[in-house]
Amino acid sequence: VQLVESGGGLVQPGGSLRLSCAASGFTFSRYVMAWFRQAPGKEREFVAAIKTSGNTHYADSVKGRFAIARDNTKNTVYLQMNSLKPEDTAVYYCAADQNRYADAIFSDYSIWGQGTQVTVSS
Repeated sequence: VQLVESGGGLVQPGGSLRLSCAASGFTFSRYVMAWFRQAPGKEREFVAAIKTSGNTHYADSVKGRFAIARDNTKNTVYLQMNSLKPEDTAVYYCAADQNRYADAIFSDYSIWGQGTQVTVSS
């Protein structure tokens, strides 16, 4: 059972990045997938989630700028991040859980990736 994130990096304010999370070892299509982030000195916070139905949920801080999507044929979940701000700087983590009610709470998720660093700076 594994989640591997990729796509992080350094980007200027107003720029875009797309994160990917490749899943293996479980039936991806049956799992709720989510992205969380953790900035230095802060707690891990919810960013976005996508249900098995394709329904999505976003934190208010990223609504209208970020988009989560899943490709069940590739066992991959994506996070498209646009109009990035310095306050988006954090380590971004991918998470998964089989509970269909999993949503915005850290403890909802049983599988976690190792994280990928996103830095927004000029």
